[in-house]
Amino acid sequence: MARRSVLFSPGDQPDLMRKAPGSGADAVVFDLEDAVVPDRKPAAREAINEVLTDSEFDPDCSVWVRVNPPGTVADADVPTALADPTAVDAVMVPKVGDAAGLERVVDLLDDHGVEVPVVALIESAAGVLHAEEIAAADRVDAVAIGAEDLAADIGATRTEEGIEVLHAREQIVLAAAAAGIDALDTIHVDVDDSEGLASAAEFTVQLGFDGKMAIHPAQVPIINDAFTPSEERIDWAERVLAAKAEADAEGRGVFRVDDEMIDAPLIAQAEQVLDRARAAGRR
Repeated sequence: MARRSVLFSPGDQPDLMRKAPGSGADAVVFDLEDAVVPDRKPAAREAINEVLTDSEFDPDCSVWVRVNPPGTVADADVPTALADPTAVDAVMVPKVGDAAGLERVVDLLDDHGVEVPVVALIESAAGVLHAEEIAAADRVDAVAIGAEDLAADIGATRTEEGIEVLHAREQIVLAAAAAGIDALDTIHVDVDDSEGLASAAEFTVQLGFDGKMAIHPAQVPIINDAFTPSEERIDWAERVLAAKAEADAEGRGVFRVDDEMIDAPLIAQAEQVLDRARAAGRR
């Protein structure tokens, strides 16, 4: 399943939620947390449930709901917003600081029959330090980093280069890779900065993330493009794997493609390129 782009949509705005899948995002997140002020949360829960259970709502992407953090009003989110436990594909849990806090929300989901995967959003120093145990927790099949909240938590100043959260981003990628799950990168807050987003998304790919979160539909195609291998890259990967099959048949352990000696890491890289191409519908 591709998770190149993950678009947030405010849970108290039904019209925007209905339109969100049309953005081309691989996943849309109906948000009950940051996008909704406290006195609007009851209405947002009802609105999410209404959209999810509408027979005319037929999205061609994954639909997630972001509940409120462990220990807050998540207890009220689940029975109302997720009244139909089959209507959602995943639940995003924000501000996860450790596996124990995450487990409380998973238990709540289980109590209401919501047996879907969980995406853990790590947004604090504690969460980064516990990233490995969070990524390995039951039901978690992706971890994400929220750099804005993380920077506030550690007292860092956000910069265009993002060096203040680089270590944390790499930690999330490592934890996800060790657990065999996806890693999702933080949002790009300036929705008018298309050039900056393209550069940031390209760097996100280089770091090893599987996708990036978005806060505006206009950001989705830019992110999708960054996470979709080019035809040139796909052609290289196909030639590498074809050459590997030929070398295996001939009992050769070493072979060349484009005057480049191919070893196990490059073979793994070629396989990843084709996996991403297939997930994006390019093969």
